[in-house]
Amino acid sequence: MIGGIFPIFNKQENVIASFERKMQRINCTGFDLRAFRWTQVMMFAIDEINQDEGLLPNISLGYKIMDSCASPTNVLRAAFTLVSEQKEEESTTQCHLPLTALVAESGSSQSLAVAGTLGPFRVPMVSYFSTCACLSDRRKYPSFFRTIPSDYYQAKALASLVKQYGWTWIGALQSDNDYGKNGISAFTKEVEKMGVCIAFVGTILRTYPQSKIIEVVELIKQSTVKVILAFVPEGDLYPLMRETVNQNITGIQWIASEAWVTAARPSTPEMFKSFGGTVGFVVRKMAMPKLGTFLKNISPYFPSQSTFVSDFWETMVGFSDHLQSVNFVDEYGENVFFDENGDPPASYEVINWQLRDGEIPKAVCSDNCPNGTRKAQIKGRPVCCFDCIPCADGSISNTTADCILCPEEYWSNERRDKCVMKMTEFLSNTETMGIILTALSLFGASLSVATMIIFIHFRETPIVKANNSELSSLLLVSLFFCFLCPLTFIGEPTVWSCMFRHTAFGVTFALCISCVLGKTIVVVTAFRATLPGNKLAGKFGPVQQRVIVFSCTAIQIVICVLWLIISPPFPDKALKYNNQKIILECNTGSDVAFYVVLGYIGILSAICSILAFLARKLPDNFNEAKFISFSMLIFCAVWATFIPAYISSPGKYTVAVEIFAILSSAFGLLSCIFVPKCYIILIKPERNTKKHLMGKFQKTSL
Repeated sequence: MIGGIFPIFNKQENVIASFERKMQRINCTGFDLRAFRWTQVMMFAIDEINQDEGLLPNISLGYKIMDSCASPTNVLRAAFTLVSEQKEEESTTQCHLPLTALVAESGSSQSLAVAGTLGPFRVPMVSYFSTCACLSDRRKYPSFFRTIPSDYYQAKALASLVKQYGWTWIGALQSDNDYGKNGISAFTKEVEKMGVCIAFVGTILRTYPQSKIIEVVELIKQSTVKVILAFVPEGDLYPLMRETVNQNITGIQWIASEAWVTAARPSTPEMFKSFGGTVGFVVRKMAMPKLGTFLKNISPYFPSQSTFVSDFWETMVGFSDHLQSVNFVDEYGENVFFDENGDPPASYEVINWQLRDGEIPKAVCSDNCPNGTRKAQIKGRPVCCFDCIPCADGSISNTTADCILCPEEYWSNERRDKCVMKMTEFLSNTETMGIILTALSLFGASLSVATMIIFIHFRETPIVKANNSELSSLLLVSLFFCFLCPLTFIGEPTVWSCMFRHTAFGVTFALCISCVLGKTIVVVTAFRATLPGNKLAGKFGPVQQRVIVFSCTAIQIVICVLWLIISPPFPDKALKYNNQKIILECNTGSDVAFYVVLGYIGILSAICSILAFLARKLPDNFNEAKFISFSMLIFCAVWATFIPAYISSPGKYTVAVEIFAILSSAFGLLSCIFVPKCYIILIKPERNTKKHLMGKFQKTSL
């Protein structure tokens, strides 16, 4: 004997029910054609087995079918009724008919109630539609089996479906039972891994009052979601379906669980405008030959041949006014109750989406951020709801929702969607600043050459002879190279240009200041030699002058050689000055060596300044010391301001500052020392006489 429990009536109106079937039927309404067909399929299968002698020889199967009214309480009562009736028959008849197995039930909560009760007695129970993953626990439900997959797999499949269509902002409905709650819980775990957000979870049940159904409908109306998953049995969903249609809610893409995806109600003309285009996964079906004939043989004239036959025919012909029912027809208007292939087939090759234009519905809380922007989480909202803000300078986004930093030598373009190579910058001889500095450098070198030509041409004149032609010529040569030094600073830095520019600058200026120092000493000793008993002039002749110049220059040469050996300057890419540019510059290699070179030049210039200051009281007509003092003043002022400007100037302007300091100090020396003499030679030749030069000097010596 096999027991069968089916939700033939799907709504219970009176919770106080008798164990008698007639009383139970009175309290349950809503005849379910699909559930009734399940009963017929069970009867058909048992008849087929009994007619085949090769399957169960000498054994006949019997059955007894009861209605559960889709209620866990009623299904438990029905199970107890089946068990107790078999025991009564055992005590009154010689043929013992124990309950061998139980076929029950469609709802997971109903199956949980029975499986938990009959499990300890090892009564086999086979469910045909209970999908809750919780029933897979063999320790709790050792004798429970089912012919349908667990919702564990359906939850994964539904999550993949949602991800496939890019739906990241969806709503969910669950029935207030184990089937709905466990199904939505498993689905939520899966979609959270995929970055999908569930905006709300509404709970419904067929026995809920209308007020609770309306609350869920209002929740749907107030939400911005366009896709809703309903993990609900058909009977629990139907009250909400009616209210949705009554309030004319359309434009929602529904995702159905297997419990209602093939149900007939959503396909009726009344429901189709709101629920047409519903998608979901169906249970694989198989054709059952002879089933159609068996179903067509249900006779309204012999209702006793099967339970609930009168209810079936009342529903089919529409005579029953008090029963809630629905025509069981397919899309072609044909009744599919008698179809031997099973329930109405689902999902076509082309899906008729809910939207009018037939496009795949869009279900996002916030649109994907365009390239060049990133997600900014909105406080208090799910992760799927966000603002899009532009990426910061130097970062981009193109394939991800986050901004990523560009590599060190790259920068973001204006749209922040691509890293582009940074522009390289250096002081070029083709730009305005480079051209001006080059021109000034060549102009200064030309002036030095011109001055040297003037001095050579007028070498026999008193003013040239009085200015130590040898030191003057050497000074003009050093100034010529000083003016040419900036040319090594202009252009793209290379290994050789970086090493040459700093060492050439240090050596030429050391030579220049050494010459000025020699001239200063000559002026001082020449004046002191005129005093009685002073023999300094004889002790500081041309040889001593050369020794001073070359020894002072040699010290700087040694410093530069050590610099090049230990830590030479090298071309470098500086990124600290400007994020959008790569500054090509000459790294000094050793800052200490660089400042030693500058410091040594400073020491020489300081000595010159002191000696020139000591000779400040020379006769007015012989004003060499005053010119040297003034030139040293300019020189020291330029290089004193150079250091802070050099440190604070960014990029190529550092080079420009250094060139400006070189040119300024060189022009200062050339102007202060040689321009007055050239002025007398060329403009005032009448003053270029020994008498004029020695005028006040003679008066002072007398």
